[in-house]
Amino acid sequence: MATTKRTRFSRRVPDHVTDEIVHVLGTEDGFLGFNDLFELVFTRLKERNAVGGGEEMLRLRTYEKLQNLVTRGMIEKDGKEYKGLPRLNEAHSTFEE
Repeated sequence: MATTKRTRFSRRVPDHVTDEIVHVLGTEDGFLGFNDLFELVFTRLKERNAVGGGEEMLRLRTYEKLQNLVTRGMIEKDGKEYKGLPRLNEAHSTFEE
């Protein structure tokens, strides 16, 4: 019995939500609350026609990605406010070393 070798093709698409979080927190000097941050991200994504799945789903995805960046040490969290750290640009999808 012959076994077939399965190959996977995976295309890595840019993560627009993370890119916008990086842009917003990279341009702000101080801390931003989540609601203010989300409004800025949501507005920028609407301008790029990159909003899909509704506002509430986007809010959940934004929060999840934000917490992931906090865990990776790219964003500082103080209570319910967030501030970008110098390593934050590493999370951008077009970042090159």
